[in-house]
Amino acid sequence: MNRIFVSLGSNVGDRLAYLQAAVDAIETLPRTRVSALSAVYITEPVGKSDQPDFLNLVAELSSDLGARELFSAFKEIEKRIGRTASERWGPREIDLDLLYYGDAVIEELDLRIPHPERANRRFVLIPLVEIAPEVVDPVYHTVVQELLRRCPSSSAVQKTTLTIHRQHVES
Repeated sequence: MNRIFVSLGSNVGDRLAYLQAAVDAIETLPRTRVSALSAVYITEPVGKSDQPDFLNLVAELSSDLGARELFSAFKEIEKRIGRTASERWGPREIDLDLLYYGDAVIEELDLRIPHPERANRRFVLIPLVEIAPEVVDPVYHTVVQELLRRCPSSSAVQKTTLTIHRQHVES
Protein backbone atom coordinates (compact mmCIF):
# COMPACT_ATOMS: atom_id res chain seq x y z
CA MET A 1 0.00 0.00 0.00
CA ASN A 2 1.24 3.47 -0.88
CA ARG A 3 1.16 6.36 1.57
CA ILE A 4 -0.64 9.20 -0.20
CA PHE A 5 -1.58 12.75 0.78
CA VAL A 6 -4.34 14.79 -0.81
CA SER A 7 -5.36 18.39 -0.20
CA LEU A 8 -9.09 19.16 -0.22
CA GLY A 9 -10.54 22.65 -0.56
CA SER A 10 -13.85 24.41 -1.17
CA ASN A 11 -14.95 28.04 -1.25
CA VAL A 12 -18.39 27.95 -2.89
CA GLY A 13 -21.76 27.00 -1.40
CA ASP A 14 -21.86 24.61 1.57
CA ARG A 15 -18.10 24.21 1.80
CA LEU A 16 -18.13 21.76 4.70
CA ALA A 17 -20.71 19.54 2.98
CA TYR A 18 -18.59 19.46 -0.19
CA LEU A 19 -15.51 18.47 1.81
CA GLN A 20 -17.47 15.74 3.61
CA ALA A 21 -18.85 14.45 0.30
CA ALA A 22 -15.31 14.28 -1.12
CA VAL A 23 -13.98 12.32 1.88
CA ASP A 24 -16.99 9.98 1.69
CA ALA A 25 -16.35 9.42 -2.03
CA ILE A 26 -12.63 8.77 -1.49
CA GLU A 27 -13.55 6.15 1.12
CA THR A 28 -15.56 4.25 -1.50
CA LEU A 29 -12.60 3.89 -3.87
CA PRO A 30 -11.40 0.30 -4.22
CA ARG A 31 -8.30 -0.75 -2.28
CA THR A 32 -8.12 2.71 -0.70
CA ARG A 33 -8.41 3.72 2.95
CA VAL A 34 -8.48 7.14 4.57
CA SER A 35 -5.98 6.75 7.42
CA ALA A 36 -5.97 10.30 8.80
CA LEU A 37 -7.64 13.68 8.38
CA SER A 38 -6.28 17.02 9.51
CA ALA A 39 -8.43 19.63 11.14
CA VAL A 40 -10.42 21.90 8.83
CA TYR A 41 -8.78 25.29 8.24
CA ILE A 42 -10.23 28.54 6.93
CA THR A 43 -7.80 30.10 4.48
CA GLU A 44 -7.44 33.15 2.31
CA PRO A 45 -7.67 32.51 -1.43
CA VAL A 46 -4.33 32.45 -3.23
CA GLY A 47 -3.72 33.97 -6.64
CA LYS A 48 -7.12 35.66 -6.94
CA SER A 49 -8.23 37.50 -3.81
CA ASP A 50 -11.73 38.69 -4.85
CA GLN A 51 -13.48 35.47 -3.86
CA PRO A 52 -14.70 33.81 -0.64
CA ASP A 53 -12.31 32.18 1.83
CA PHE A 54 -11.62 28.47 1.47
CA LEU A 55 -12.08 25.61 3.85
CA ASN A 56 -9.09 23.26 3.50
CA LEU A 57 -7.83 20.03 4.99
CA VAL A 58 -5.36 17.28 4.15
CA ALA A 59 -6.17 13.57 4.10
CA GLU A 60 -3.70 10.71 4.36
CA LEU A 61 -4.64 7.67 2.30
CA SER A 62 -3.35 4.14 1.96
CA SER A 63 -3.97 2.68 -1.47
CA ASP A 64 -2.55 0.33 -4.02
CA LEU A 65 -4.29 2.18 -6.85
CA GLY A 66 -1.77 3.77 -9.19
CA ALA A 67 -1.15 7.51 -9.16
CA ARG A 68 -2.89 7.93 -12.53
CA GLU A 69 -5.90 5.90 -11.31
CA LEU A 70 -6.20 8.05 -8.19
CA PHE A 71 -5.80 11.27 -10.17
CA SER A 72 -8.60 10.18 -12.53
CA ALA A 73 -10.79 9.10 -9.60
CA PHE A 74 -10.28 12.49 -7.92
CA LYS A 75 -11.30 14.31 -11.13
CA GLU A 76 -14.43 12.15 -11.31
CA ILE A 77 -15.24 12.86 -7.64
CA GLU A 78 -14.87 16.61 -8.28
CA LYS A 79 -17.25 16.32 -11.22
CA ARG A 80 -19.83 14.26 -9.27
CA ILE A 81 -19.80 16.73 -6.37
CA GLY A 82 -20.53 19.54 -8.80
CA ARG A 83 -17.26 21.19 -9.67
CA THR A 84 -17.62 23.18 -12.84
CA ALA A 85 -14.80 24.27 -15.09
CA SER A 86 -13.35 27.39 -13.57
CA GLU A 87 -10.60 29.87 -14.10
CA ARG A 88 -7.19 29.17 -12.64
CA TRP A 89 -7.19 29.99 -8.91
CA GLY A 90 -10.89 30.83 -9.16
CA PRO A 91 -13.72 29.80 -6.83
CA ARG A 92 -14.68 26.14 -6.77
CA GLU A 93 -17.10 23.77 -5.12
CA ILE A 94 -14.37 21.21 -4.50
CA ASP A 95 -10.70 20.87 -5.32
CA LEU A 96 -8.72 17.66 -4.77
CA ASP A 97 -4.96 17.94 -5.24
CA LEU A 98 -2.71 14.89 -5.09
CA LEU A 99 0.22 16.17 -3.01
CA TYR A 100 2.36 13.06 -2.52
CA TYR A 101 2.17 9.50 -3.79
CA GLY A 102 4.71 7.69 -1.62
CA ASP A 103 8.12 8.97 -2.65
CA ALA A 104 7.22 9.05 -6.35
CA VAL A 105 8.25 11.92 -8.58
CA ILE A 106 6.00 12.06 -11.66
CA GLU A 107 6.32 14.70 -14.39
CA GLU A 108 3.58 14.28 -16.98
CA LEU A 109 1.62 16.89 -18.90
CA ASP A 110 -1.46 16.75 -16.65
CA LEU A 111 -0.07 14.97 -13.58
CA ARG A 112 2.80 16.27 -11.49
CA ILE A 113 3.67 14.63 -8.18
CA PRO A 114 4.63 15.96 -5.74
CA HIS A 115 2.24 18.83 -6.37
CA PRO A 116 4.36 21.62 -7.89
CA GLU A 117 3.04 24.38 -5.58
CA ARG A 118 3.08 22.46 -2.28
CA ALA A 119 6.10 24.26 -0.79
CA ASN A 120 4.52 27.68 -1.44
CA ARG A 121 1.14 27.00 0.14
CA ARG A 122 0.63 27.37 3.88
CA PHE A 123 -2.94 26.05 3.45
CA VAL A 124 -1.39 22.76 2.29
CA LEU A 125 1.65 22.60 4.58
CA ILE A 126 -0.02 23.47 7.90
CA PRO A 127 -2.63 20.66 7.76
CA LEU A 128 -0.05 18.27 6.31
CA VAL A 129 2.39 18.97 9.14
CA GLU A 130 -0.47 18.47 11.61
CA ILE A 131 -0.94 14.83 10.56
CA ALA A 132 2.49 13.87 9.15
CA PRO A 133 5.36 16.22 10.10
CA GLU A 134 7.91 13.50 9.41
CA VAL A 135 7.09 13.03 5.71
CA VAL A 136 10.16 13.66 3.56
CA ASP A 137 9.60 15.57 0.35
CA PRO A 138 11.17 13.49 -2.48
CA VAL A 139 12.27 16.59 -4.42
CA TYR A 140 13.53 18.88 -1.65
CA HIS A 141 14.81 15.94 0.46
CA THR A 142 13.62 17.54 3.67
CA VAL A 143 10.71 16.96 6.03
CA VAL A 144 7.51 18.87 5.31
CA GLN A 145 7.82 20.60 8.67
CA GLU A 146 10.97 22.29 7.31
CA LEU A 147 9.13 23.20 4.09
CA LEU A 148 6.55 24.98 6.23
CA ARG A 149 9.28 26.86 8.09
CA ARG A 150 10.72 28.02 4.74
CA CYS A 151 7.37 28.75 3.07
CA PRO A 152 7.41 32.21 1.48
CA SER A 153 3.64 32.67 1.79
CA SER A 154 2.14 34.80 4.53
CA SER A 155 -1.49 33.93 3.74
CA ALA A 156 -3.80 33.50 6.73
CA VAL A 157 -4.55 29.91 7.73
CA GLN A 158 -6.75 29.46 10.80
CA LYS A 159 -7.72 26.17 12.42
CA THR A 160 -11.47 25.75 12.93
CA THR A 161 -13.60 23.54 15.16
CA LEU A 162 -15.46 22.21 12.09
CA THR A 163 -15.24 18.45 11.65
CA ILE A 164 -15.13 16.00 8.78
CA HIS A 165 -16.04 12.43 9.73
CA ARG A 166 -14.53 9.24 8.37
CA GLN A 167 -17.13 6.58 7.68
CA HIS A 168 -14.80 3.59 7.93
CA VAL A 169 -12.74 3.98 11.09
CA GLU A 170 -10.73 0.92 12.09
CA SER A 171 -11.18 -0.34 15.64
